[in-house]
Amino acid sequence: MSAATTRSRARRAPALDRLCAEAVDLAREAAEEAAAPGVVGEYVEAVPEGDRVVTHFFECAEPGYRGWRWAVTVARASRAKNVTLDETVLLPGPDALLAPEWVPWSERLRPGDLGPGDLLPTEADDLRLEPAYTGEDEPLPDSAVSEEMTERADAEDAEFVVSTPSRGAIAAVAEELGMRRARVLSRYGRNMAADRWDEAFGAKTPMAQAAPASCVSCGFLMAIGGSLGQAFGVCANEFSPADGRVVSLDYGCGGHSEAAVMPKTPRPAGPVLDSMATDEFPLHPTPSAGSVPTVADPASEDLGHS
Repeated sequence: MSAATTRSRARRAPALDRLCAEAVDLAREAAEEAAAPGVVGEYVEAVPEGDRVVTHFFECAEPGYRGWRWAVTVARASRAKNVTLDETVLLPGPDALLAPEWVPWSERLRPGDLGPGDLLPTEADDLRLEPAYTGEDEPLPDSAVSEEMTERADAEDAEFVVSTPSRGAIAAVAEELGMRRARVLSRYGRNMAADRWDEAFGAKTPMAQAAPASCVSCGFLMAIGGSLGQAFGVCANEFSPADGRVVSLDYGCGGHSEAAVMPKTPRPAGPVLDSMATDEFPLHPTPSAGSVPTVADPASEDLGHS
């Protein structure tokens, strides 16, 4: 057999076996045996899976499984007329109602999800953190992530006792120098924090674009320490949308301490008078006694137009 003939047979779709396709009753019985009574619905179709192998699909009437189908696969041996049952499974159809794809909790967690009593452990190789001092790779003995505290938490009858590092240890010296934190923000962690803060309260926000001035000149800005203090601060204006938030020094809002004073409501100008007395002007003046009204002569008007 040539290689071309082999590839042609491999690409050829399997034909629908007649005996296997006619075994609808056998497939329905198998589906009803695997499912609850009344769950197997109308017959959908028969799909060939291979030579003398056919899968029959039935609608699933189970509540909550919209679009799912019972799939019963039957087969027969070569030159045999007896069709046998292969397997029965419940499979989703093209328009089946499926649950969303599972996402690990580390990727599913979002800001604001942490509530009272929740614990969010950080990995030992978290890129956002780096050792606060050199010479000791392990966290402090009383740290929540230390091996000693983990063993105590796992014990059923363990009591929470805060242990102190032995005198002369690097952790004890670091604590005396005010470096109690075993890990601090790394450059990567600071950059991530700066990007988040600048996106929420930065110079490119619509509020900052319409502000009269930036936060760097606002009296409500509270300075923060560290390298991030060169670009960020905390807003202390209760009427600002960023009250209590870390804001960029280039951010701004209408509550700036040095914003222009609101103008007072203008008063209408007073009336302009050219005299201190008023003149009376009657609407229908009466004629005087010695005056005689002039009456036009109709005849003269006719002569004038002739």
